[in-house]
Amino acid sequence: MKCIAAAVICTFIISTVVLMPGCKKNPGTNGTGKKDTWAIIQDNILTPSCALSGCHSSNTDATYSQHNLVLTAGVAYDNLINKPSKNAAANAGGVLRVKPGDYLGSLLYHKTDCQSTHHTANYGATMPIGGQYLTFGQIEFIKQWIIKGAPKTGSVVDETTLDNTTVCSEPFVPLDPPAAAEGFQLKIDPFVVSPNTEREVFISRSTPNTAAVYINKYTMRGRPNSHHFVLYGFQNTALLPPANTLRDLYNADGSINVTTFSQMQNHLFLGGGTDVNATYSFPAGIALKLPAGTALDLNAHYFNKQSNNLVGENFINLYTVPQAAVTKEAQSINFANYNFSIPANQTKTITTNFTFPAATTVFMLTSHFHKLGQRFIIKIFGGPRNGEVVYDNTDWQHPLVINYAVPIQLNAGEGLTSVVTYNNTTNKTVTFGLTSEDEMNIIFGYYY
Repeated sequence: MKCIAAAVICTFIISTVVLMPGCKKNPGTNGTGKKDTWAIIQDNILTPSCALSGCHSSNTDATYSQHNLVLTAGVAYDNLINKPSKNAAANAGGVLRVKPGDYLGSLLYHKTDCQSTHHTANYGATMPIGGQYLTFGQIEFIKQWIIKGAPKTGSVVDETTLDNTTVCSEPFVPLDPPAAAEGFQLKIDPFVVSPNTEREVFISRSTPNTAAVYINKYTMRGRPNSHHFVLYGFQNTALLPPANTLRDLYNADGSINVTTFSQMQNHLFLGGGTDVNATYSFPAGIALKLPAGTALDLNAHYFNKQSNNLVGENFINLYTVPQAAVTKEAQSINFANYNFSIPANQTKTITTNFTFPAATTVFMLTSHFHKLGQRFIIKIFGGPRNGEVVYDNTDWQHPLVINYAVPIQLNAGEGLTSVVTYNNTTNKTVTFGLTSEDEMNIIFGYYY
C-alpha cells in the first residue's frame, strides 16, 4: 500500500474556478439577459474541473466504475438531479446526488463544502483531492441553486454571491489520545508536501508498553489529501530503520530512495488503509498482540496538486483489552502479486492464487489497487468451497473492509484467489509499482 491515486481522481471532483467578470455579463437564453444559474455551474465549474479525462468525462474513465457519474455538458444535469450515488453513507441516509430544494440531502453540496460540520455521515473526502477547494462564494452559489429547486433554466441565484473568492478551509483537529488505561497514541508529526508533488514518508516508533498488550481497536485521523495511512510491523527485528526519523520513499529528484525501499521489504501489515479517518474494531475475543516496546513503522502518502505547500500529519490510537478477554490472537494477511502488466489501452483481468501452509480461520478481508482498478474479487481457493466469491469491491479509494460474521475456515494448502480487473486508459504498459501512476494487487486481512 505504498502509493496513491492521482490527485484528480475522485468520487466527486469540484475544483476552484474563479469566474471571470465577462462570465457574469454573458447573455443567457432565458430572456432576462442573465446567464442561467445551471449554465454557470456547468460551464465554469463542472466542465473545466470535473469533466476531465480520467475523472467524470465518460463511461470509459478509469474511475467510472467507482462513481458511475459523467459530468460533461448535455448529460451532467440529468445525471445529478434526483439520482442516487454510489456512496454507501449517502444511500443509507437518503442523500441523492442533487435533491432539489434540499441542499443537506444533496451529495454535491456535501462533497464540495470542506466544512464537514454540516454532516455526520462519511461521505468521503472533500473534492478535489489534492487540489484547491471551492471558494465560499461558489459553495454558496451551488447551495442556493439547490434551495431554489435546482432548475435547469433561469437565473435564480444572485451572481454577486460569487464575489466571495475566499477558498474554503477548515482547521485540522488533532486526534485526542486515549486514556492511559485504555491504550496509547502514535503519530507522524507535521511535514511539508511541496507544490505539484507526491510525498510518501515512514517513521519508526516504539510502543510505550512495558509488557505485552492486546489491541482490539484502532482509530486513525489524517490531514486532507492523505490517501493512505498504514501501520506496519517488522518481520526481522534485527533490521530496523533508525527510530523517530522521518524517511522519504522518493529522493528530491523523484528517484526511489533505495534505503527506504529496502526497509519496506521487511514490513508486516498490521492495520490501516486508504481511509485515513477510520476506526477498525476486531471481533469480540480477537486481538492483535504487541510485545513490550514493539517497533512499528507508520506510513503516510500525500499528494499536492496545488501551487502552495500542504502539510501532512497523521494519528493512530491503539486501544487495548485485558489478556483474559482474548481467546484468539490475530495474524495479518498480506497476499500480493508483484509480477503483472496491463497493456496500454486495454482491459485485463489478472487471477492469482495464494495458499496457507496450515489450517487457518480468516475473519477480515480488504483489498488494495489503484485508479485503473475496476473490480477486485476474492474467492476461496481449494476445498469444498473452491471458487466461492467472498469479497467484491469496485471502489479503489474506499475499499470494502469485511469482518465476517461467519469466519472462513481453510485447511492446509487451501487459500484465497484474487481476481482483479484493470482498465488501462493510458498509452503505456502499467505494471506493479509504488507511485500513483503504477498499479497494485494486494489482499490485506486478518486470520487466526
